[in-house]
Amino acid sequence: MSPHVAVRIIRQEHAALAAMLRSIVMLLERCRRERTLPDFGLLRAMLFYVDEFPEKRHHRKETELLFPKLRARTPLSRELIDKLDNDHAWGERKIRNVEHALLAFEMLGEPRQEAFEEAVGRYVDFYLEHMAQEEREILPLAERVLAEDDWRELDEAFSQNRDPLTGHAPEFEYDALFTRIVNLVPAPLGLGPAS
Repeated sequence: MSPHVAVRIIRQEHAALAAMLRSIVMLLERCRRERTLPDFGLLRAMLFYVDEFPEKRHHRKETELLFPKLRARTPLSRELIDKLDNDHAWGERKIRNVEHALLAFEMLGEPRQEAFEEAVGRYVDFYLEHMAQEEREILPLAERVLAEDDWRELDEAFSQNRDPLTGHAPEFEYDALFTRIVNLVPAPLGLGPAS
C-alpha cells in the first residue's frame, strides 16, 4: 500500500466511481431483463454524482496539481499525461451527452432507449479505461519521481475531498442526494434490492 495519502484517496475515489458506473449498467441490464423502465430520478441522481464529485473535484486536482508536478519532474509519459488531461477536459461534455440522452429517453420513451444505453456504455468504457491508465501508469510514476514537498501538497489537497462513497459523511447540501442513491441502488454500492 502506498505511503501517500493522495494515492490512497485517488484509488478510493476511482473504486467508488467504478462501483457507481457499474451500478448504472446493472440497473439498465435489470430493466432490460424485466422489460421495465428504469427509475429515471435515480439515474439522474447517479449521473449527477458523477458530474459533481469525480468530474468537478477529483479530476480538477489531478489536472491542476498532479499532472503539472509530473511534467515538471520527468519527461516520461508526457503523451499519456496529455491524453489523460484531455480526457478530463472532455469529461464534462461526455457526461452532459449521457445526461441529455437520459432526458431524451425519459421524455420521448422507448425510441431513445438504445441511444441512452449506448451513451452510457461508451461513457463507462471510457471512464474505466481512463482510471485504469492512471492507476497502472501514472500513480506508479508519481511515486517514483515526485519529491516529498510534492507529496505534502498533493496529500493535503486530496485529503480535502469528502466523497460520501468513500466513507465520508455527505456535505449538508448533498445529504438527500446520497440518501436516495444509497437506499435505491442495488448492492454492493447501495442498500436497494440486489439485481
